[in-house]
Amino acid sequence: MISIVKKVAVIGLGNIATRHRSNLKKLYPEATLYVMSASGRAIEDKVSDCDGIVESINELILLKVDLVIVASPAPFHSQHSIPLIEAGIPVLIEKPVTTTLIDAYSIQLAADKYQTPVSIGYCLRYLPSAFKLKALLDDKILGTLYNVHIAIGQYLPDWRPSKDYRECVSANVNLGGGALFELSHELDYARWLLGPLSLQHAILRSSKELGLDVEDIVDVVALTGCNTVTTIHLDFLQRKAHRQCSFIGCKGRIDWDLIRNELILTTAQGKEILYSDPEWDKNQMYLAMIEDFVQMIGKNEHRCIELSEAIATVSLIEEIKQKAHNK
Repeated sequence: MISIVKKVAVIGLGNIATRHRSNLKKLYPEATLYVMSASGRAIEDKVSDCDGIVESINELILLKVDLVIVASPAPFHSQHSIPLIEAGIPVLIEKPVTTTLIDAYSIQLAADKYQTPVSIGYCLRYLPSAFKLKALLDDKILGTLYNVHIAIGQYLPDWRPSKDYRECVSANVNLGGGALFELSHELDYARWLLGPLSLQHAILRSSKELGLDVEDIVDVVALTGCNTVTTIHLDFLQRKAHRQCSFIGCKGRIDWDLIRNELILTTAQGKEILYSDPEWDKNQMYLAMIEDFVQMIGKNEHRCIELSEAIATVSLIEEIKQKAHNK
């Protein structure tokens, strides 16, 4: 149980790892922060917000760090996480938990055996409008829910302007790239808000525009346990970033704009803004996620994303791929 966070570590050197290091220093400025590259290679360049560099998981175990954020490419999550879990070191794993069910179940087995806290970094659940929406849907504000439309799109070359998009993790099948894994936030929050999804149809496409060997367009149709028809669209192609979700029920409609952090209810009486804070600092999601994980470690009340939930998302992704392949 953590009383004071004294030693922390981040595995990986990508953009999300940089964000996590910065946030750990904001939250725990007195803590010693260690860094390890995903490959374990020697790091020659200067690393921001770093107090020490290690080259192996075993070094982190010997240092007895209080927690580790695993922000390496998803195919390496199990090999980085399991030894730490076996050593009793809490692990916050960036989404998706892994890219295969075999690896995901291996992490689950280790966590169950050693009772080590593990959570998955689906940060969108910490968006204030997401909390509000979850409560509204649980209270059945829309009555019988008929349809849900989920959509996200953003032009991949704009994600990391300083790098060739073809060299990034998102574009590399061996590093867990492709729209399904990279944009799995939408699959996670769909299951969180609506419950288990029964897949009906799936289409995966690789456009000629980006020249990738992974899917850059995904279209899915699924049913909830109450037979709500749910469509999910993911793409790497839209030139203006788009992230919205609509819920249509017998009493009205809610439109959720995740970029604007906004909820709008439309009924026969007109439109009503249920929540709106477009200027809210999105980094607060990541800070809240880390603080919540520390609460989990301390056996306090928390909202952390459990391994079982993340494994269900990987299972859904595998089912989508199989359904699209068979078609």
